[in-house]
Amino acid sequence: MAAFGTLEGLISSSPDISNINMVPTGYTTKFYYADGTLSQTLVGAGGNREYVTIDEIPKLVHDAFIAIEDERFWEHDGIDVRSIFRAAVEMLSAGRLESGASTITQQLLKNQVFGGGSEPTFAAKLKRKIQEQYLALELEKIMTKEEILELYMNSINLGQNTLGVQAASKRYFDKDVSKLTIS
Repeated sequence: MAAFGTLEGLISSSPDISNINMVPTGYTTKFYYADGTLSQTLVGAGGNREYVTIDEIPKLVHDAFIAIEDERFWEHDGIDVRSIFRAAVEMLSAGRLESGASTITQQLLKNQVFGGGSEPTFAAKLKRKIQEQYLALELEKIMTKEEILELYMNSINLGQNTLGVQAASKRYFDKDVSKLTIS
């Protein structure tokens, strides 16, 4: 009974989903000449991002992220119970967690609401994970899968101060994300 009360308390202390802005912040600043040509680009720490809509991102990029991060993304309602059980069994048998159980929806919430998930204690991490799972269920009631995927692909840190698939595509492939191919 105490566990249920604790769980209820953690959920009730979660941020209100209707007051959460899921749109990522921190964008690249560009200066243009009067004729429209690019003059200069300024990139700050945590600010190397260029937002692109889901239709500007090739389906192969969608599919790659889903295959790697959340293979049942189109099927679950924000949390993947099978992945949670797999991670729990892994933790009990190996004594450590080899792979995560977070869905794309949960990862989006971790990055946009919970500051990336760098809690100092196990108790703080557990609290965040419970709230994250609750909010993932709530977020999927008010947003489409495509909206969640678009926000995720624009918020994910892809290394070397590249935030989102557009900045990563330009940094690693020197091209717009819309021009990416499987090769």
